Amino acid sequence: MSLKRAFDPVVDSHTRLLILGSLPGDASLKAGRYYGHPQNGFWRLVSGVIGIDLVPLPYVDRLEALKAAGVGLWDVIASARRPGSLDTAIRDVEAADLNRLIDTLPGLRAIAFNGGTAARIGRRILTLRSGIDLIDLPSSSPAYTRPLPEKAVAWSVLAKALADR
Repeated sequence: MSLKRAFDPVVDSHTRLLILGSLPGDASLKAGRYYGHPQNGFWRLVSGVIGIDLVPLPYVDRLEALKAAGVGLWDVIASARRPGSLDTAIRDVEAADLNRLIDTLPGLRAIAFNGGTAARIGRRILTLRSGIDLIDLPSSSPAYTRPLPEKAVAWSVLAKALADR
């Protein structure tokens, strides 16, 4: 079973909301991009949050639109062994250095966990900081079979983290 590694974080000094997944699945790793599986609802869900349809955009433009909206991406797992793409198969976890990344984000207001595995691992390794909300979201993965409109309602709370305070 080969070692799978997370992508680099997508953040800048204006990041107000950091969305953390668990570890890229095989389709994403093959494509070399976050949420690369065509059935993953991430891009549709986050489109609703920032008010820009990201789905038709080229990948690089999607990332730039996220950063312009104050949204960053990363994963809670730096590397792990996993046959296939299911989080339940993850083994030999090396956690990402979330605390070091967060220290570089002065405007961070909220951290959202995309799914239960991300929330469980992320909450365990994060050092709590005042002024940063932690938000658990239903997974955007097609393996989590809740209908996309229901997921969108839950994800809509992220807009508050992006609103001017």
